[in-house]
Amino acid sequence: MKKVLNLVFWFIGFLAVGLGTVGIILPILPTTPFYLLACFCFAKSSPQFHKWFTGTKLYQKYLAEFVRTRAMTRKAKLGLCIPVSFILIITMVFIPSWTLRTGIACIMIFKWWYFTFRIKTIPSNKPPHKTVQEDT
Repeated sequence: MKKVLNLVFWFIGFLAVGLGTVGIILPILPTTPFYLLACFCFAKSSPQFHKWFTGTKLYQKYLAEFVRTRAMTRKAKLGLCIPVSFILIITMVFIPSWTLRTGIACIMIFKWWYFTFRIKTIPSNKPPHKTVQEDT
């Protein structure tokens, strides 16, 4: 039974990675929740898969800091929100239905609200400026 459950988690994990990767290009699919689901599923299915997934560039770029601190830098937030908003606006231009345009606008407003007020902003990891102290 455990082997079957591990296979189910493994399958859902790879499906979530695929959907999250497609979500980088398509604004309708959210990338981060799919990657979080994949991380959970890989951790449940196999320690080797979990280690592999957390070592990928995609995980390191989009999720590592968020998973560790439950917060993102302003640069990371803007790096996720601006391109997605740009793609959503382009999509709104080409969709003739006002109902769908309104729905996309609501999604965009919710996304900006969520990233602004629900995800804590942390300072970036820039090294502090060194100052030269004069001897007195």
